Amino acid sequence: MKKIFNKWNQLSLVKRILIGLIIGIILALTIPDIASPITILGSLFVGALKAVAPILVFFLVMSAISQHKSGKQTNMKSIILLYLLGTFLAGLVAVIASFIFKVTLTLGAGAENVAPPGGIVEVLKSLLMNIVDNPVSALLNANYIGILSWAIILGFALKNAAESTKTLILNASDSLSQVVKWVINFAPLGIMGLVFNSIATQGLESLLSYGQLILLLVGCMAFIALVVNPIIVFLGIRKNPYPLVFKCLKSSGITAFFTRSSAANIPVNMELCEELGLDKDTYSVSIPLGATINMAGAAITISILTLSAVHTLGIQVDIGMALLLSLLSAVSACGASGVAGGSLLLVPLACSLFGIPNDIAMQVVGVGFIVGVIQDSCETALNSSTDVLFTAVAELTKRRKEKN
Repeated sequence: MKKIFNKWNQLSLVKRILIGLIIGIILALTIPDIASPITILGSLFVGALKAVAPILVFFLVMSAISQHKSGKQTNMKSIILLYLLGTFLAGLVAVIASFIFKVTLTLGAGAENVAPPGGIVEVLKSLLMNIVDNPVSALLNANYIGILSWAIILGFALKNAAESTKTLILNASDSLSQVVKWVINFAPLGIMGLVFNSIATQGLESLLSYGQLILLLVGCMAFIALVVNPIIVFLGIRKNPYPLVFKCLKSSGITAFFTRSSAANIPVNMELCEELGLDKDTYSVSIPLGATINMAGAAITISILTLSAVHTLGIQVDIGMALLLSLLSAVSACGASGVAGGSLLLVPLACSLFGIPNDIAMQVVGVGFIVGVIQDSCETALNSSTDVLFTAVAELTKRRKEKN
């Protein structure tokens, strides 16, 4: 048994995750009735990640800022610009694709107990209120905007603190990072449980009637991940972008695909940034920030579902309105929560741009929940892997310019 355990640990994490994935599929197809003992593994894994992520982000960001030496340059401006550019381009690609491949919906699916924002003003108000949230409440509710704002404020306040205080915060940050590594080692079992639960409870048949919509959503996300993002990377690092792109998709995208939560994938991205040798002062801020505002997949989902409703209702849309939708989907996506299905709650906001009544918009949200098994998984994989990708691009671009 010890030899088997040692050989298992010698395998790379990705290989172990793939083995867990295959076992989960086999068990779901052969013994779907024995759900509770297996699905609890997935719930435990995601629960552990979500539990440690808020406190990890709080201490990492606070430690990074308090330890930052005056005069040392970071790449946050470049990273934020890349986040916003990537999200806008994703919305634009989705709008163009929706006009080329028009998809209509069979409306009638319901979505109970969902409270979408009433307008862009409400989204901005919610964002500002999250910033000034009570720090304890922010940690308890995983309000990452609030966690970031308090961590940044306390980080600056601690810049002149005693070195022993800074060392204590740094030690706490390192200890939490170690806890995350322990949790991630259980990813294969967790993903086995998540896959089993998805297939056993919802099956593959429910997705067949929405095949065209799923293909359009996944196709746009794949185009961003494999065409648009590599172009952005190439313009920055001026060499073959695909090794870095595939590294991020493999190491970050796979776990994000199954956890379906950008917030829960923050620890995974932190570890990947460390593996890539990136500056901790930068990525300890950019990764949690990316989980909040870098939402290319969400922009795609919002644009495509909205235009599918537009095509279904026969509403005529001109180029100006389409471009406005691209911008609105990008802004709305930045307000999407970092949890499974977060982007769907902002679809009614985009639908209101075309005068679509809220009750019909909520039916579109219902369709989104039906295809969410695949859509939300691919969306999160794109969002989360791009957080690391753009963080790496900003730093590698800076290094290239310094050499020249």
